[in-house]
Amino acid sequence: MSIAPPLRPLSRRTLVSLLAAGALPALPFTSAFAQFRVEVSGVGLTQLPIAVAAFRGDAQAPQKIGAIVRADLERSGMFRPVDTTGVAADENTRPDLAAWRQKGADSMVTGSVSLLADGRYDVRLRLWDIVRGQDLGGQSYTVGPADLRLSAHRISDFVYEKLTGEKGVFSTRIAYVTKAAQKYNLWVADSDGEGAQSALTSPEPIISPAWSPNGSQLAYVSFESRKPVIYSHDVASGKRRLLANFRGSNSAPAWSPDGKQLVATLSRDGGSQLYSIGLNGGEPKRLTQSSSIDTEPAFSPDGRYIYFVSDRGGAPQIYRMSPGGGNAERVTFTGSYNISPAISPDGRWLAYVSRVGGAFKLHVMELASGTVTPITDTSADESPSFAPNSRLIVYATQQQGREALMTTTLDGKIKAKLSGASGDIREPDWGPFQR
Repeated sequence: MSIAPPLRPLSRRTLVSLLAAGALPALPFTSAFAQFRVEVSGVGLTQLPIAVAAFRGDAQAPQKIGAIVRADLERSGMFRPVDTTGVAADENTRPDLAAWRQKGADSMVTGSVSLLADGRYDVRLRLWDIVRGQDLGGQSYTVGPADLRLSAHRISDFVYEKLTGEKGVFSTRIAYVTKAAQKYNLWVADSDGEGAQSALTSPEPIISPAWSPNGSQLAYVSFESRKPVIYSHDVASGKRRLLANFRGSNSAPAWSPDGKQLVATLSRDGGSQLYSIGLNGGEPKRLTQSSSIDTEPAFSPDGRYIYFVSDRGGAPQIYRMSPGGGNAERVTFTGSYNISPAISPDGRWLAYVSRVGGAFKLHVMELASGTVTPITDTSADESPSFAPNSRLIVYATQQQGREALMTTTLDGKIKAKLSGASGDIREPDWGPFQR
């Protein structure tokens, strides 16, 4: 089975085929890590028009709270920003309802950010229903300078939930990998890619980061031993633990929904097969018994199935089986080459990458009906991962020959580019709601 994309940095998509061929070439991974710039494109069918004014005090604060909230809401695909250029309003300012109705706004966010004597910041917001003329409530946060962005994301979550009835994902985190010069970095960042902190630095490749169900751990594959080995990283403390260093390759870790075990691809017994690995040690349990390459496992959120990629039918397709192993059921039938399965947290959707005429494109399948929708016009998509509210997908791709991290709505109508022009990032994984 050849799971090789166009010539790009080492990723989980290339790993199995390279190992099977007995070669791990030094693939180019150029361009330095850069700050992210959000660029939103597309128009959704039903977007809520919202005015987000500059917060009073934004000009003096190290983070522009109003601008962050506006970008969050626009990137979600659920909101259409109404122009508020030159307008600043705090939480105690009642909007001119008639004027904002005339501008097309259904709701409005106002607030303030002020520096306290102890060096912390007081951040406050108010949400207004312009149509009904109602005060929908507010929030306040007292945070240090380092948590100003987090307070803005929490404001976005508050607004999103009030107006849609669903939880927002703006204060969740993503993980991804970069390489600058000869240094690989595993980063943990805000959901918009900003505020990145390095969890691991290595001169050897790092691939396949995977969040634990409670968001406290990251499993990943490191080549420090000159072969693929699986570790877990405690995000809060920075401590890490070796999880799989068996003979041959150890790759593609996936957490069980209860967080008590991993399923990974091991070649310890020859070939590449799926095994379950207890986090407290013990002998791995072999789950697949094929003569094919079985890889890229992903649990369904209810724990009933493990989805995975196999070439047992002659070309890579996505299958599923019970978590204990046994007979596998084929899931993808559209297209001759389908890889990188990701299941939405609500269990309704399967995102995956399909090779179409030599291009790798992101697709979404509604599992109940089997309906498949291609949702990108790019040609080198990889590593899809759902937001914890199942409303967005983050994935890596190439635009104009450069690496880019994107989010998209499930219908593909609203996309946001999270990487700056010189950014070079890969292998995104969207973390869970914080418990």
